[in-house]
Amino acid sequence: MAEPDGQVSWYSPDPRAIIPVDDGFHLPHGLRRVLQKGRFEIRVNAGFEAVMRACAERDETWINEEIIASYVNLHRLGHAHSVEAWLDGRLAGGLYGVTLGGAFFGESMFHTVTDASKVALHALVMRLRARGFTLLDTQWITPHLATFGAREISRREYTRRLRACVDAPCEFLDAPPE
Repeated sequence: MAEPDGQVSWYSPDPRAIIPVDDGFHLPHGLRRVLQKGRFEIRVNAGFEAVMRACAERDETWINEEIIASYVNLHRLGHAHSVEAWLDGRLAGGLYGVTLGGAFFGESMFHTVTDASKVALHALVMRLRARGFTLLDTQWITPHLATFGAREISRREYTRRLRACVDAPCEFLDAPPE
């Protein structure tokens, strides 16, 4: 995370927040109605850097140019991904993170249209489930993430879960056609 002075620091909170990928994920009733309307188009990696820059557009941010360049490089290497909600051909919300084995490390999310980031989060969880991922790391819990079932676990439990999934042969993207 970029500090106010520009220095980049690394954090490992204890406890650590996760969103259960399995049936522990909670779909709020209001979001269920939004999904049924099918208002948003979901895209993956269509605007990775745009998602990062939108996530950084807030009064206080931990995302600076060095962080953006680093994650864009991870994206080019196939390790960082974005899930985006588009409305009428415009990016309306999304999130990004890094994959390693069966883990997705969520970094940040944003929205410019109500419910767009929530729709993107739902799409992320559905993608992770379908591809056998077992860990969705959010680092810290927020009231917003708690509405989706986010919860804190101890460093010991987190490390156990991470060890169990880090070598899993999960693919975030679809296999290219042969």
